[in-house]
Amino acid sequence: MHGTYNLWLVALSLVVATLASFTALDLSGRLSLLTQAGLRRAWLAGGAAAMGIGIWSMHFIGMLAFSLPIALGYDLVITAGSLVIAVLVSYFALFVITRAKLTPRRLVAGGILMGFGIAGMHYTGDAAMRMKPGIQYDPVLVAISIMIAIVASCVALWIARTLSDADQRHMIAKRLGAAVVMGVAITGMHYTGSAAAEFPLGSICGSANGIDGHWLAVTITLFTFAILTVTLMLSRFDARTTLLAGSVSQLNGQIVRMATFDTLTDLPNRRTLTKRIEHAIQTARQQQNLFAILFMDLDGFKTINDSLGHTAGDEVLKAFAQRLLHCVRGGDTVARLGGDEFVVLLEHIASPDDAGHMAESVLERMRKGVWADKQPLQVTPSIGIALFPQDGETADTLLKHADAAMYEAKRSGRGTYRFFEASMNEAATRTLQIQHALHEALGAGYFCLHFQPKFRGANGELAGAEALLRLNHPEIGSLPPLEFIPVAERSGQIVQIGYWVARETCRQIRRWEASGLPAVKVAINLSPRQLTQPDLVATMLDIVRSEQVQCDRIMFEITETVAMQDAPRTIEMIGAFHANGFEIAIDDFGTGYSSLAYLQRFRVKQLKIDRFFTNGLDANGHEGSAIVSAIIALAHSLEMDVVAEGVETTSQLDKLKGLLCDQMQGFLLGMPLTAEAFGALLHAHTGAAPT
Repeated sequence: MHGTYNLWLVALSLVVATLASFTALDLSGRLSLLTQAGLRRAWLAGGAAAMGIGIWSMHFIGMLAFSLPIALGYDLVITAGSLVIAVLVSYFALFVITRAKLTPRRLVAGGILMGFGIAGMHYTGDAAMRMKPGIQYDPVLVAISIMIAIVASCVALWIARTLSDADQRHMIAKRLGAAVVMGVAITGMHYTGSAAAEFPLGSICGSANGIDGHWLAVTITLFTFAILTVTLMLSRFDARTTLLAGSVSQLNGQIVRMATFDTLTDLPNRRTLTKRIEHAIQTARQQQNLFAILFMDLDGFKTINDSLGHTAGDEVLKAFAQRLLHCVRGGDTVARLGGDEFVVLLEHIASPDDAGHMAESVLERMRKGVWADKQPLQVTPSIGIALFPQDGETADTLLKHADAAMYEAKRSGRGTYRFFEASMNEAATRTLQIQHALHEALGAGYFCLHFQPKFRGANGELAGAEALLRLNHPEIGSLPPLEFIPVAERSGQIVQIGYWVARETCRQIRRWEASGLPAVKVAINLSPRQLTQPDLVATMLDIVRSEQVQCDRIMFEITETVAMQDAPRTIEMIGAFHANGFEIAIDDFGTGYSSLAYLQRFRVKQLKIDRFFTNGLDANGHEGSAIVSAIIALAHSLEMDVVAEGVETTSQLDKLKGLLCDQMQGFLLGMPLTAEAFGALLHAHTGAAPT
């Protein structure tokens, strides 16, 4: 007997096969994202059921599309068996697709097993008709149908595996195109298998039951579409939910990391460090051992930030953080507290010497190490060390004492380390008091200027003055410059204080001139921090002009040590001052090891001999005189005037006059005076009557 096909049902079977294939591809991508074993197994079982029903429905609709001159029907038990085969095959397919590694060998083996499974489902479905006599099959076409099933299975597994990455672009379009290819392959296998079946004349169907095949096809189709659609919707909804949950989890992780780690250097922050110190305290108490806190602050970092910008400063901080990690042991904690402050928690040490050796190692490697970051700036820290339990029994106390020791290291010359001592608490408290006083001083008027006179060596006439800053605070009293200037320098407050000194000096010069006193030249000291300001010359010029004072009334003094730190830049800056009519003096000459080449290129107006050499005129006899004589001769050969500081004895004065020193200042000649007292001195030396 020859059968016929309902083309509408054939087309419908192709659509069902395509939808089942798309569902399989979507589920494979969904399963690849699941990490929880229980949820993965649940989706694998549910997906296999939906996919199996889809493949089986395609097969069954294809069977219903086939008709013979006799009534046809299908045995319920055998049909159910074919459905079970379809579900098992689908489960196997999804399991293979979502394995961690799909090798070519596994791909071929899986394709062969799937192909035989699909063929088994098809021919089991044929057996459900219970034809008498039995269906005769063309062996060649049967073999071809099995080969189609195997090849289609291999291709389907490969496509599904390839498209399981949910991050690929145009994923929906790719899966839809692949589903069409897979649907055609599955449908082609079915109809090739059907073509292999031959029904002898006179055959009858033992399962004929009188049910309308068209209505059965419509029912199965709608049922299948509903299952596959619901499965796809659940998969999409769950995928979005999982993605959202993953995003929330990732965001929470980022928030937690931001709360516990420094965003610039990726080191633990203060909060995390405190917890680790508290844990180290508990461990040390239980095991009766020591640990150390190394508190570090980068020397000169503010200068880098001010001169090169914050971007360069951030790069320096990141480079230092990585270098520091390479300096410590694997189990040590390196943290950044903020700014340029870093801390190393050094646990399980045998003695305080271990902490000292670590500090020495860090300093040595920072000075001489060759680093992979290629950062050209050489940054060295000052380090303060606090030990548990002798220096404190809480995290806050240990950090506070290590910080105090670090400031002592800075006061000791920087680039070194100090262990905490009880006396440092007093020094740290005093430093905080001074910082607070400096913060108030400008606005509250606690600063004032004194003027130390300078006299000519040849005739003793008044040559000018040096402006000296004084601080009188209502709570902590009168402070000497040697106490508050270093604090202002470290904190950066010296920049604004220096501008106040320049402005107040100009105002005082105008007051003297308004009183009828003659013009006088006043020297102003420039601090190292001021010299790093890119707009220093322009700002000073604005101050002088706004106060209506001639530039040649102001001389700026730069210490030799500071001038030689960056000699080319110093030359450039001195040139800018000279171009605007200011004069420059090199202060404390003889302490900074100037080369003659640079001294010649500085082209300053004055050299000020350090008081060490002035004292040597009495203490060192002929040798002391020879050194001062050489300095004066050198300065005169370069057309520079010489000023001797710290003249305190008559013998020093006489010797300096004999050596033709141009100007002198010191307690012997004149103490620092208030503005009013210096005005009176100026009047006495010139005979001008103040108005």
